[in-house]
Amino acid sequence: MREELTLDGNRSLLTRANPLAKFAAVVLITMVLALSIDWVSASVALACELLLVPLAGLTPGLLWKRGWPLILAAALGGWSTTILAPDSGNILFDAGIWSISEGSLELGAGFMLRGLAIALPAVLLMSCTDPTDLADALAQKAKLPHRFVLGTLAALRLVGLMAEEWQTIGMARRARGVGSHGNPLQRLRAVLGQSFGLLVQAVRRATRLAVTMEARGFGGARRTWARTSTFSRLDAWVVLGGLLIAGAAVTAALGAGTWNMVFLAPQ
Repeated sequence: MREELTLDGNRSLLTRANPLAKFAAVVLITMVLALSIDWVSASVALACELLLVPLAGLTPGLLWKRGWPLILAAALGGWSTTILAPDSGNILFDAGIWSISEGSLELGAGFMLRGLAIALPAVLLMSCTDPTDLADALAQKAKLPHRFVLGTLAALRLVGLMAEEWQTIGMARRARGVGSHGNPLQRLRAVLGQSFGLLVQAVRRATRLAVTMEARGFGGARRTWARTSTFSRLDAWVVLGGLLIAGAAVTAALGAGTWNMVFLAPQ
């Protein structure tokens, strides 16, 4: 089982918490961030979440390695919102085709920060949660069907294998001279071909895994557990932490007068 280690050699604090407690905290934070598009609540939530990174046993470099697609997506979304949103307030920059105003810049910043604040808890959750612990909690505490739980466990275990499979397929194709040269269109076709190859491998691997698990009785009605999923005082603190982050974000936005519900017209 994968272990996230802290400086003292023990499992990180958030790694020891029950996966359901961590999931509940993530849901609380995400629900609040999904209600408003202001930049204040997103900034407060993001700042609080960054303080939790060491508790998950992650370094800034490892955090970037695992979350860079989400970070880039949030930045791109914020930039596109800034240049495409209707102008309001003073015009800060005008390039003719598009312009940036105070209102559009604030809206773009809020979109980017909200994207980061929503993505970061998910990255932390996946980084400090062992798939087997998650499966045990879903089956024993959430009482979900065994087949669903085992399917989820298998999918999580296969994520890392798919990343390795992508690299293997890429190296094999480059050895045959496919995808290593050509114009952008040819490279795009090579990537699509590699994606199709990965899809075929994923279907084959999933089929073999499903047959193997069924043959070994994983779909049986009666089940025993090698490890018992329990709740502790730490789990209560994790849920309370998620509630406090959500409450702090809302309070700061209301105090600053920037709280703006997504389903209401902009003020």
